[in-house]
Amino acid sequence: MADTTVPRTHRKERIGEVISNKMTKTIVVRVERRFRHPRFKKVLTRYKKFYAHDERAEAKVGDRVRIQETRPISKLKCWRLVAVLDRPTLAEPAAAPAAGV
Repeated sequence: MADTTVPRTHRKERIGEVISNKMTKTIVVRVERRFRHPRFKKVLTRYKKFYAHDERAEAKVGDRVRIQETRPISKLKCWRLVAVLDRPTLAEPAAAPAAGV
């Protein structure tokens, strides 16, 4: 038989911020959704938490990551980590004030 590759179906992707990585091989990602209220026309922001599989434990709290929908891995996990987009840069600590005489 010839090698035939079946193209994967389109899977949902989301970009969000890691808010927890305390579980083994699991991260919690907060995804922001902004929309205009249909009646009052005010821009609203809503957040949703997604539990994502992180096999190599490469994502840290504060990272912006891309996650992709996948088959159910556990009761809550049906997303997986695709890439870490950027990490927050840590600011250098301010110099301590000199002790006055």
